[in-house]
Amino acid sequence: MSRSTGTGTGTTTAFSWPLRRADGLPVVMGVVNVTPDSFSDGGEWFEPSAAIAHGLELREQGADVLDVGGESTRPGAQRPSVEEELRRVLPVIEALTAEGAVVSVDTMRAEVAVRALAAGAAIVNDVSGGQADDAMAGVVAQAGAPFVVMHWRGHSADMQSRAAYADVVADVCAELSARVRDLVAAGVAPDRLVLDPGFGFAKLAHHNWTLLRHLDQVVDLGHPVLVGTSRKTFLGRIGVPDGVPPRPPAERDAATAATSVHAARLGAWGVRVHSVPTTLDALRATAAIDHATDSATDGE
Repeated sequence: MSRSTGTGTGTTTAFSWPLRRADGLPVVMGVVNVTPDSFSDGGEWFEPSAAIAHGLELREQGADVLDVGGESTRPGAQRPSVEEELRRVLPVIEALTAEGAVVSVDTMRAEVAVRALAAGAAIVNDVSGGQADDAMAGVVAQAGAPFVVMHWRGHSADMQSRAAYADVVADVCAELSARVRDLVAAGVAPDRLVLDPGFGFAKLAHHNWTLLRHLDQVVDLGHPVLVGTSRKTFLGRIGVPDGVPPRPPAERDAATAATSVHAARLGAWGVRVHSVPTTLDALRATAAIDHATDSATDGE
């Protein structure tokens, strides 16, 4: 699919699907939170001007997609009104696409998706996989937009109470497959679907680690897979004794990079991260090792 995405200023951004990197690395999606209560950055980019500048910086650092969201999905978060979510994201999407960026909108609301696509967004990233708003499937089907379908069991306010699995890998794969069937039945083209296992959403730490270890089974479902482990709490607990609070989010980027490398090795299409340089360095170093030859050279 090749098309142009319109922007509020009348300019266009070239966009081709499926999105791939020329260097063979996974697509890197940079996080642009336009929220006052994000777990990862505490509202640092809440003002539109700050969010726009941050998005452009992430793009300069190598992000292929900028994921703009106006609703925090941290455990226990309360939802903003539709009007407030629109107020947060639309100016940012318009400005970033006017600069030529490929933008995804992180939303569970069909109305926000419609307005964001009209403002220039190219991808819809819905953590509920279309379950939070019955109209979402029709919106993405009509637009022909790529749709990120995350494994989801409920809203942030009570999602952790639903973290019970007989076999987390089998259960997540089965539930994602069921969502794919429902979305295709609703008219969404199968080749527009991207799957996200939903790390940290209705999952305890051991669920997340098990899913990462067996990520190839999610990849084997036959759709591109997006991995979003960035700065999640389970990474902050690595090496931390029981009873001690996890390391703060900004200190979890090395662990994020490690999980991104692992995801790449198991066939992930993309990784969604807060620190683009840290992740790209890790991915590039791993690729350099994988492509090294045994012949000696005089170069560094």
